[in-house]
Amino acid sequence: MIEARSLCKRYGAITAVEDLSFTVEAGQILGFLGPNGAGKSTTMRMLTGFLTPTSGEALINGIDISRNTVEASKHIGYLPEGAPSYGEMTVVQFLTFVGRARLINKADLPASVEKAIQKLNLVAVAHQPIETLSKGFKRRVGLAQAIIHEPQILILDEPTDGLDPNQKHEVRKLIRAMAKDKIIVISTHILEEVEAVCNRVMIIAGGKLLADDTPHGLVARSRYRNSVTMKIAGAERVASILSELPQVAKAELRDGELTLFPALDHGLFEAITDAISEHDWDVSALRLEAGRLDEVFRTITRQGTSS
Repeated sequence: MIEARSLCKRYGAITAVEDLSFTVEAGQILGFLGPNGAGKSTTMRMLTGFLTPTSGEALINGIDISRNTVEASKHIGYLPEGAPSYGEMTVVQFLTFVGRARLINKADLPASVEKAIQKLNLVAVAHQPIETLSKGFKRRVGLAQAIIHEPQILILDEPTDGLDPNQKHEVRKLIRAMAKDKIIVISTHILEEVEAVCNRVMIIAGGKLLADDTPHGLVARSRYRNSVTMKIAGAERVASILSELPQVAKAELRDGELTLFPALDHGLFEAITDAISEHDWDVSALRLEAGRLDEVFRTITRQGTSS
């Protein structure tokens, strides 16, 4: 278990994290969201022992990481922002070095290095100096060092930063596979990643916790939930006609799309498709909205920073 108890971090008059409390248990993939400067990386650095809280406690499996950093760190795999490494080392040399620092048994170390290389698809660059690798490969090396000792807890700061779409898919697949018996905390600004990987989301802004929910629960807060969005020729005329339907509360034109908001609990989509057939409109796209996480994120963080 990870447990944060009233974590605070201040730099003089600046408060980076304020009275942050939460717990995370095995099987949870927690997405840690917030705008730039929200306190995400600061929180992660306190959870991993890289920063000492101004006040409060961070417990890793019941161990206070500020008071017993080495013991608590044994349970953690950490991918920090930027994934620092030794550029002159090859991938194999670096992972071997990390494995030794993690006190992996000498006889088991080659197998542990090979397993991490295989999991992160680093075979093709295993014997190249890290400084010669692309940003995407460097990121994967950073993730490999975080998992080499099979930790119970993974704390990952922007784990797919710099990866191409195929690499992102593979890393997300790996994260989901590892989550069965681990705690995983992911700091990210990629909302797509949250929906694809996480089963819990926390949103912070100004160092304060503003929301703690499942991705589905957050999406359900969206004002777009159960609305219908379409791309159609003559959208202004269509909006005027559809606004007369009793199932439509409001029509909104934005970025070339027409969105109709529901006046009733049900029947909006059917009423709109019937109207499309009746008028023989040329519709290039039509979708029933589950909700929009990006809109919920903007609403929560704006309200949090203005309060």
